[in-house]
Amino acid sequence: MEITGIKSIHPAASKASSKKGWKLTNSLREKITELAKEDAAQNVYMGNQFLALRKSEVAKVAPDRATLMGKVSQRMADMKEIREADERWLCLLFGEPYEARFQSGGGVHVYDGNGDEILTYTAGVGWHEKESRAETEVHGALKAAYYDAYHAARQEINGTEDRAVLMRGRR
Repeated sequence: MEITGIKSIHPAASKASSKKGWKLTNSLREKITELAKEDAAQNVYMGNQFLALRKSEVAKVAPDRATLMGKVSQRMADMKEIREADERWLCLLFGEPYEARFQSGGGVHVYDGNGDEILTYTAGVGWHEKESRAETEVHGALKAAYYDAYHAARQEINGTEDRAVLMRGRR
């Protein structure tokens, strides 16, 4: 038996579940360019500082999965009560903008406001996080900005090395 239509977990569980709150600013692009140049000089692609920056930026749009897991786990403790509740009561329990779907075997699927599955719980396995559309978009924007800056820095380094070789050859 599958119970669906459980609207939302709670608004506090959502930091910024869409890309609306995040933007690749000029200052962030400059920081990425600086990191890409440093990495290019060391012949390292996506060094630790860029990875840490990317992680912190993605966290700005990521749902608060820990809160969601806690709230869903609380609700799983008494499935009989949830089965007997109507959709309106479940909306009051969970809040917006998340939806949880419980399955009779103990499985749970949690969806964000865009309908993307962001968490899955399977009995015996536990919780599994899935990347939201907003997180994927931020990852992509950061990676593209980094790639462009890194590629330009490597071309500059290689051009400088080529000129140095040419200058040595003319002597």
